[in-house]
Amino acid sequence: MPGWDDSERAALVALLRLNPGERSHHDLVQRLTEEPSALALLRERLPADLFGDPFDDALESARLEVEAWETAGVHVLTMGEERYPHCLRDAFDRPALLFAQGQVVPADQGVAVVGSREVSDFGRRVAADIATALAHRGLTVVSGLAAGVDTTAHTSALRAGGRTVAVIGTGVDRYYPPENAALQREIATKGAVFSQFWPGQGASKTSFPIRNGTMSGYALATVIVEAGERSGTRIQARKAVEHGRPVVLMRGVATHTTWGREIAARPDVHVVSSAQEAMSVIDAVADRPNQLDALMRRAMNG
Repeated sequence: MPGWDDSERAALVALLRLNPGERSHHDLVQRLTEEPSALALLRERLPADLFGDPFDDALESARLEVEAWETAGVHVLTMGEERYPHCLRDAFDRPALLFAQGQVVPADQGVAVVGSREVSDFGRRVAADIATALAHRGLTVVSGLAAGVDTTAHTSALRAGGRTVAVIGTGVDRYYPPENAALQREIATKGAVFSQFWPGQGASKTSFPIRNGTMSGYALATVIVEAGERSGTRIQARKAVEHGRPVVLMRGVATHTTWGREIAARPDVHVVSSAQEAMSVIDAVADRPNQLDALMRRAMNG
């Protein structure tokens, strides 16, 4: 859907305001995949009547919202434009709308490094070593800005001079956890912060699992360093399998959790015992004949 302009962007915002909720969002993405015009769909939803034309009012209100966000330094990215992350575009459950702060790289190639908020010293070392190695290879470190493994992954990538991207479960102008506010601002300066939630929206029970799916879609592969039985990270592991993306599980996750044992048996899921083994898998994935190029081409054409 190349060539979306400001009017299409505003129309998509208006549609999402009219139809809140995850189910209606998925339906909207499907409709726009089949008929790629948010303006046409908005006109269908808001036909003119004897009392006026609600279409014009909704479109103008949304246009002013987009203008205010962009003026505040928030990029508004729709699934129908070239700025939208190409790898995420390939995911069946991609968000129709993304908000971003920082440098948006549409053809970004990154690996998600995620795990528990309560992390052991071993897990912290593994996360740091993997993130550093990814940075040295020129791959973006993708994580969720949570405490624990996520924070270690982001900070290690920055210290190594690499690019890191945070996919968060609040609006891009909110900070959760609050103690990561300075880190979030640094990532927005040296990398990018992405959210599919409206600016100003706070954290909720559902927002973090949803963002895990988006993070999986953004990344070429997911590495799960450390996670418990009820960790939200399990959602990302399952989503990565659904997205057809490689998953790397540290052995503790694969042996000490029910979901880890289940995921470990799936195709293209790799169980490792060290950061070195994890990077060997990532290197092998990157070396698959034309694997990355094919994925990016499919995303760009999807």
